Amino acid sequence: MRPVVVYTLSRLGLFAVALAVLYLLGLRTFWLLIAAFVVSGLASYVLLSKQRDAVSAQMAQKRHPPSGN
Repeated sequence: MRPVVVYTLSRLGLFAVALAVLYLLGLRTFWLLIAAFVVSGLASYVLLSKQRDAVSAQMAQKRHPPSGN
């Protein structure tokens, strides 16, 4: 469960940072949320690949547990 929590909190953190930076740059309309979502999505694609791989490995392991043979 830990990799999922780390990845989720990291995504939320990136969104909050993108939101704050865009707000400080002067974007204050409804487009602020859309832009923050896009920017944080792109940033997470680049910055969180290690965490995403950990989540994927955990999900694959739960789906196909190693056999005892």
